[in-house]
Amino acid sequence: MIRRLFTSLILLTSAALAAPKGPPNIIFLFCDDLSTQAISAYGEKRKLLETPGMDRIAREGIRFDRCLVTNSICGPMRAVIQTGKYSHANGFYNNSNSRFDSMQQTFPKLLQKAGYTNAVIGKWHLMTDPVGYHYWNVLPGQGAYYNPAMIDNGKQVKQTGYATDIITDLGIQWLKNRDKTKPFMLMLQHKAPHREWEPALRHLGHDKDRVYEEPETLFDAFEGRSKAVSDHDMGIERTMTDRDLKLAAPAGLNEDQLKYWNEYYEPRNARYREANLTGRELVKWRYQRYMHDYTACVKGVDENIQRTLDFLDKEGLAENTVLILSSDQGFFLGEHGWFDKRWIFEESLRTPFLVRWPGVSKPGSTNGKIVSLLDLAQTFLDIAGQPQPGDMQGRSLVPLFKGETPADWRKSFYYHYYEFPVPHRVRPHYGVITDRYKLVHYYTPDVDGWDLLDRQKDPLEVKNFYSDPAYADTVKELKTELTRLQTEVHETIPPPRFTHGNAPFEGEPVQPKKGKGKGKKKAE
Repeated sequence: MIRRLFTSLILLTSAALAAPKGPPNIIFLFCDDLSTQAISAYGEKRKLLETPGMDRIAREGIRFDRCLVTNSICGPMRAVIQTGKYSHANGFYNNSNSRFDSMQQTFPKLLQKAGYTNAVIGKWHLMTDPVGYHYWNVLPGQGAYYNPAMIDNGKQVKQTGYATDIITDLGIQWLKNRDKTKPFMLMLQHKAPHREWEPALRHLGHDKDRVYEEPETLFDAFEGRSKAVSDHDMGIERTMTDRDLKLAAPAGLNEDQLKYWNEYYEPRNARYREANLTGRELVKWRYQRYMHDYTACVKGVDENIQRTLDFLDKEGLAENTVLILSSDQGFFLGEHGWFDKRWIFEESLRTPFLVRWPGVSKPGSTNGKIVSLLDLAQTFLDIAGQPQPGDMQGRSLVPLFKGETPADWRKSFYYHYYEFPVPHRVRPHYGVITDRYKLVHYYTPDVDGWDLLDRQKDPLEVKNFYSDPAYADTVKELKTELTRLQTEVHETIPPPRFTHGNAPFEGEPVQPKKGKGKGKKKAE
């Protein structure tokens, strides 16, 4: 009898020690321009590099394969995450002339009221100071990779070192010194691998001058496509600068760092200049340099994710912490001859999304449902056991984290990109996305056209099926669904006064045409 009681006491004590204590903590690991193509857990064909830190999150949690963004550009997606609302609803449309209205409702403010202690560290890029955080230490604007200045709760402080390392150092320091009587929410937001893709000096030779496999569409000629697709300024062939290609050294390096930089790049740059490349050979060389630098930046992020995971293990925080890794959007790594993002095309639209929630999410699982960064605000509130405001426009992902899919889960998704013509001359466009199709409308004074993409028949997205008679019913159904989604999210088409760059259009954007038309048709 005594032995049974003793055994029961041991079991009860063990269970009590193992049980989560209070609401879950939340860590949001966020990158800038991180593509699924660069994460080995996604099993992409080119296998650009190994990412053991990110892969560990996928192995111990869920890999979401269809996480979509609402507006593929840095600042606007950060505003979407803060508010749980589309760009037209939160007021932050583009990177050129938008400023975040910090007076509006945001999820960190609501978590504060619920007793969470909040911090955001790293890239912010919303043009106003963070609100809803007990601690914030952010890069001004885009920030710098080397020896960056950071704004520590309103005071600018010069840092020494590499941005990705520094952001992680500051995050770990905050975790050590936080108010341990409260659950926490930490947004650890890396600048990398944003343009100009400047690696940590320790990673300059990381790939041993590897020759990377080229994407099938590196030399996409855009045949039979809308002018909106061909008339761009974000090509490896036509747009990359000397800074992008490391033919000029970056700003901010100290004397020792610059010496190390030049010892690596200058012999290679000398060989490039001597070769005097032109045409396709020049594009191929630029692609290889781009991949070296981009993957080196991702390698730096991955190392620091491993540091973060190790710290959580060491401090006993892992078991009661929901960990989410994502990026503000995907990124083109040479597909269609492009870098950057912005488009509704797959590489730009789809962003990485990995989730680890010990005891809740099934390790090593995958999910192919359409989810979005739009869902994060409501998801964070749901994790914290808080109500989700009715004016937020996403849905909590907690049921999916638990392996359950609500019967009414979305089967389509709405997208709208606005910024034009600078910096990359990507036409504003909106569209509806399903598992198979994308129906897209480009609208500017010089281009009024529709594209229909069929990912099942054309996974590379190099054909426009809009005018194909065999797709007439599909077009009709998708236009009906597009109208339904626009009504659901309360967006007026076109926007009341569309702006581009830092000035308004001379005249309003063209109204979308009803019925059939050709993708190349111009506004009258």
